Amino acid sequence: MSAPTNLPQNFALIRKDTGIATLQPRPIPTLAPDYLLVRTVAIALNPTDWTTLDAPGLPGSVVGCDYAGVVEAVGSECRDRWNVGDRVAGFAHGGNDSNHETGAFARFIIVKGALQMKVPEGVGFEEAASVGSGVATTGYALYHVAGLPWPGEERGEGDGEPILIYGGSTATGTMAMQFAQMSGRKVLTTCSPKHFDLMKSRGAHAVYDYHTPNIGTQILSDTHSTLTTTLDCIAIASSAQICATATGPQGGTYINLLGIDSPRPDITSIFFLGYALTGEDYIFEGEFYAKDLEVHAFGVRWMAFAERLWGEGRWVAHPRVLKSGGLRGALAGMEEMRRGRGPSGVKWVYWVEETGCEGE
Repeated sequence: MSAPTNLPQNFALIRKDTGIATLQPRPIPTLAPDYLLVRTVAIALNPTDWTTLDAPGLPGSVVGCDYAGVVEAVGSECRDRWNVGDRVAGFAHGGNDSNHETGAFARFIIVKGALQMKVPEGVGFEEAASVGSGVATTGYALYHVAGLPWPGEERGEGDGEPILIYGGSTATGTMAMQFAQMSGRKVLTTCSPKHFDLMKSRGAHAVYDYHTPNIGTQILSDTHSTLTTTLDCIAIASSAQICATATGPQGGTYINLLGIDSPRPDITSIFFLGYALTGEDYIFEGEFYAKDLEVHAFGVRWMAFAERLWGEGRWVAHPRVLKSGGLRGALAGMEEMRRGRGPSGVKWVYWVEETGCEGE
């Protein structure tokens, strides 16, 4: 399916080699029946943007995941829900060696139509660009993996069973806290003290300074040894150990975003990749993953549900800082994150039209 012919020059951040991306002219991507063609307005950085770039992979893929923009063309299988001119936000699969066109850091991108969200009235593109990966990851972790009741299925918000969301000041952390609280869970989280107020505003029942000695033992005591579910948004050895110590003697489930295992054998460690929501084969960091249609069906239902709650004002985006330079700025931002100087408690967002490509 062809794209409109009157569009301006496309440009994108393209993987050139391991750890290296460059800004290049790019043809308008090919529109598949189940995809949307979107003119991006804003994009936001995630750690996976630079870690995927630094991992094994082929040259030529568009990098980046989170975006917001305007629909320019609608695939034939998406016309029951989408129209040209709709404001849209969500996630793309950046650095995908199975399809080099699916990244978000470009002027024109293609995204899986059934997994995107319409931007509610009153929400700007800057805010909308920051939510896609966090919403998708939260849904996968809490509802497909952990099996929490969906918001509305259980009464008594926030006063039920405990759940520990380690790394609450991350973009996924603040999103997961809001949904877990809506699902009737008593949310406990960790972060630096400077983010305590943010944690409380996002639904945390109790907040712990992760620097505190024996924090896992304290959480174990505060939950009366009943904690069984943890979501680790940091996923390093020390965070896995704290989550293990905080979990009750009955064991439980340790969900993490980077493939680390719990040090306790009675705790089930679960790692997942949100890209599975696309229902397509993909290659991530040199490894092939077969499509999972069950996960895709969940994702379609979940993203539509999250869109509805967004429109109702039931959840809000992570705090943001607008950075300069467009896609060039995003490239510099990834380097800052690589060097350990990335954002804390906020997400970096960039206006795409500030890129300043020659000839525009």
